[in-house]
Amino acid sequence: MMETQMNTRDAATQGAFSATPFSQAHTWAEPSGALTLRGWLAHLARTGRLATIDRSVSLEHELAAVAKRLDGTQAAFFTQPGGLDVPVVSGFMSKRSWIAEAMGVEEHALLGRFRDAADAPIASQRVARGEAACQQIVHTDAIDLHALLPIPTHSEHDNGPYITAGLVIARNPRTGVQNVSINRIQVHGRDRMAILLLPRHLYAFQKAAEANGDALDVAIAIGVDPLTMLASQAITPIDHDELEIAGALQGAPLPVAQCVTNSVYVPAFAEIVIEGRILPNVREPEGPFGEFPKYYSAKEAREVIEVTAVTHRRDPIFHTIVPAEMEHLLLGGIPREATLLAHLQRSHPGVKDVHLSVGGVCRYHLWIQFDKKREGEAKNVILCAFGAHYDIKQVVVVDTDVDVHDPAEIEWAIATRFQADRDLVVIEGAQGSPLDPSTTVGQPDDAPPHLQGVSAKMGLDATRPIVYPAHVFTRVRIPGEDTVDLETLVAADNTAFDAYLARRHD
Repeated sequence: MMETQMNTRDAATQGAFSATPFSQAHTWAEPSGALTLRGWLAHLARTGRLATIDRSVSLEHELAAVAKRLDGTQAAFFTQPGGLDVPVVSGFMSKRSWIAEAMGVEEHALLGRFRDAADAPIASQRVARGEAACQQIVHTDAIDLHALLPIPTHSEHDNGPYITAGLVIARNPRTGVQNVSINRIQVHGRDRMAILLLPRHLYAFQKAAEANGDALDVAIAIGVDPLTMLASQAITPIDHDELEIAGALQGAPLPVAQCVTNSVYVPAFAEIVIEGRILPNVREPEGPFGEFPKYYSAKEAREVIEVTAVTHRRDPIFHTIVPAEMEHLLLGGIPREATLLAHLQRSHPGVKDVHLSVGGVCRYHLWIQFDKKREGEAKNVILCAFGAHYDIKQVVVVDTDVDVHDPAEIEWAIATRFQADRDLVVIEGAQGSPLDPSTTVGQPDDAPPHLQGVSAKMGLDATRPIVYPAHVFTRVRIPGEDTVDLETLVAADNTAFDAYLARRHD
């Protein structure tokens, strides 16, 4: 990265900051394994799951096209993106099994492990300004994001380059407690960005600051470890810092450092941090942008971030998420699944597992495995699920013999255990996802926010009756099909069959 700004400083060598340290440690050793982005990428490389693209690729579409082709098979590491010497990585969390591996558990235990961390967060450990790896290089004057960072333009009709994998961190103006989220951010100026704020915690923070005529200080951390990335998507009540859930996932306090131009704390081992503030009463055009439902959201006036500093590690790595592909979907889906499972089990202990399907963009379609004891219970579970998160549009409840992670199993249960006149639940006019394009049908293009995202909800009770005659609903099964040892029974090659044919010929 070129360091041409007059106020660009190497904090580690010049002691640029005078803040009092929060700990006695003056050097911070690099964590191992999945606890930093670099450690996780090294692990993927050793196990053949990192593809290195060692030639120049265009930041406009080409980089995203390559990453999409590799999605779910290998992470993509671009060494020469757009003529800049800052590499770009994408897709390092694009398989469910990889995420479980980073968490150190089997795939079936993934939701339980995430839920345990969310229930028992660990307070972060504060590192003094200037001692954190993410502040080895500091830019505060004449910032030009396009010259500093390789920010891709992903989809065909995107209105320019977007930061898609940045953890947006802000403090509640009333309580000081932080919130972490991932928001799409369009970079449309040298030091100016437009951000999408949905009606969640960051939105509430911004509205509270704006009501007082104040800007809201923010930081965007890019290039964090997979566990911190996952923790950022936890669904928690307001005033619960997701960085503390990251610490619980890692099994130790997450090192954090205060920004150089505001009071926000960021992961100390982040590759890049953009510091800034959301300006009050300022809106600028943002979009169109290809979102997770695999459609474009429209151009609208959005809140604006004014950049005050960029800090980064030496030789930083930029992370981008290709919208609507597996890394994007799983990052949002798995934390939601863990939260939904906990929510449902509090009222319905018979709920055994849940899955947000990929076909439902890991947001809209929820499949629930349920041990039904009374008729009508499944409909109560459906209603409970709709109340758990407004994004949920369709719920299917199945019995415990049905694998909720297998779409064919779900379709089979609907085909053989569901009747629409008896087992269908429809709710009209409920709040749904504003990013679901079907909710905009019949609405004017400039519909006010309170009319956006109005959706119908559909629940399907695909459970068999508690009591049924004979074997009407008994699933066909062959004894021994799951335990038969094929390796001892099946010939390794075709010589046995050839010998059989020879005997028949004789």
